[in-house]
Amino acid sequence: MRWFWIDRFLEFQSGKYAKAVKNISLAEDHLHDHFPGYPVMPNSLVVEGLAQTGGLLVCQYTGFQEKVILAKIPRVVFHFEARPGDTLIYSATVENVTEDGAMVKATSRLGDRIQAEMEVVFAYLDGQFQDKMLFDPVVLQHMMRILRVYEVGCDAEGKPLGLPPALAVPPAGT
Repeated sequence: MRWFWIDRFLEFQSGKYAKAVKNISLAEDHLHDHFPGYPVMPNSLVVEGLAQTGGLLVCQYTGFQEKVILAKIPRVVFHFEARPGDTLIYSATVENVTEDGAMVKATSRLGDRIQAEMEVVFAYLDGQFQDKMLFDPVVLQHMMRILRVYEVGCDAEGKPLGLPPALAVPPAGT
């Protein structure tokens, strides 16, 4: 991922549920262009933050063995705009996992108000893409630590999450 549209995870239950936070600050460059004189977080970036929350949940569930892509957004509704100073809480719940992918429902909240609701379908790449690298494992491993997945995450039995073998990279020089 080149840009992170979430700041950190608050909760992370493998294969079930994740909650993340996004603080919207005037320090973010895109707010100065969208819209000049009336800064708002573009809805497309809220969608991306929700998709990252759900997508990392789906990826982690498979131990990062599957290459997961956003395939479709069948439904998205925005109730009001997000502005600088707002703290959005993204929640993603896995509704269904199949051999082809997963369906996730996600919401963005500002306090007790729902800011956005979304359904997203993720697909697993297969065949010709299996030996292609979508992300550098070192970068993905680092990102998961920055987002605190391993600090707040737990598996289906409630045990703390560990670094999956697919992301384990031997130290340099070995």
